[in-house]
Amino acid sequence: MAGISIWQLLIIAVIVILLFGTKKLRNMGTDLGSAVKGFKKAVSDENEKPADALADKSASAEGQAKTTAEKEKEKDQA
Repeated sequence: MAGISIWQLLIIAVIVILLFGTKKLRNMGTDLGSAVKGFKKAVSDENEKPADALADKSASAEGQAKTTAEKEKEKDQA
């Protein structure tokens, strides 16, 4: 028992093709490929975004704090 031979792999491939059909296998391959591509894109975007995202969040938080403070002043004046 040295492992799986080429003939055993061919028999398994034929059985899989008979069970699922070539169209379904092609669709599954396309879906799997696009999922892997999307995952790689998300990982690369995640590595690039942290510095930009932190800067954007701090700037928007400052803007919101100013807006809130201005609103409180207006309420006190009214």
